Amino acid sequence: MIQPLKEPSILPDIQSTGDKRKIAIDKVGVKGIRYPITLRTPGHGDGTGVAHTVASVNMYVALPHEQKGTHMSRFLEVLNEHHESLSSDTLSDVCKSMRERLKAKEVHLELTFPYFIDKKAPVTGQSGKLDIDVTFEMASNGVDDFVMTMKVPATSLCPCSKEISAYGAHNQRCEMTVKVRVAEGQHLWIEDLFSIVEKCASTQVFSVLKRPDEKWVTERAYENPKFVEDIVRDMAVAMNADDRIVWYQCFSENFESIHNHNAYAFIERDKRGD
Repeated sequence: MIQPLKEPSILPDIQSTGDKRKIAIDKVGVKGIRYPITLRTPGHGDGTGVAHTVASVNMYVALPHEQKGTHMSRFLEVLNEHHESLSSDTLSDVCKSMRERLKAKEVHLELTFPYFIDKKAPVTGQSGKLDIDVTFEMASNGVDDFVMTMKVPATSLCPCSKEISAYGAHNQRCEMTVKVRVAEGQHLWIEDLFSIVEKCASTQVFSVLKRPDEKWVTERAYENPKFVEDIVRDMAVAMNADDRIVWYQCFSENFESIHNHNAYAFIERDKRGD
């Protein structure tokens, strides 16, 4: 015989019971939530635009040693309350809700999503959308620590190959990645950071290219050869020149076209310690 369900008010809360092992957990929560989000965008320069995308969301809390577990469903409750207005300057509200709802002293929130940049071909002006991967991360214990990560596709052309060859030079796709912390009170749009980073490669990539555009891109790369070391150094120069950015990591991976390996370079700097 099927027994009737207990009333919700008397169901045991096992997660809130004690734990005798006295080992705190740095991060516990939910990971890999696929969720629709709405982001604020620059619009026509007034910050009123919106973009819709789908994010992979990770949400964690720090669990004290005396508590057996966290309440996983509460993460989704918080996300449901905030998903229509997510941006870098609203994540603090989400983290505050996580701290309150889960009674946690420290929380972590990560959103990784494709973001589409409108780009016109360099000669014909053909319009297209270029997708980039963006991650928003925030750790909060009452003080918020926000990091934005962006992966930007581009093209590099080898200076050595150009120098030693009678004609031509080998080039490759590259993926430039930048992580930044922004000064308090400052705002850095995704579009702003993308524009800064993509200029650091030999040339940009586009979603739509006609023959005159392909000619421009090919010749531009040949006229602007860069090693992977050149790319990350130019990225660092650009980060150093922007007063909105107080900390950064720059790295580039060049997917070699004549080797069975990739080239890689990395720079990190905390400008607050200068």
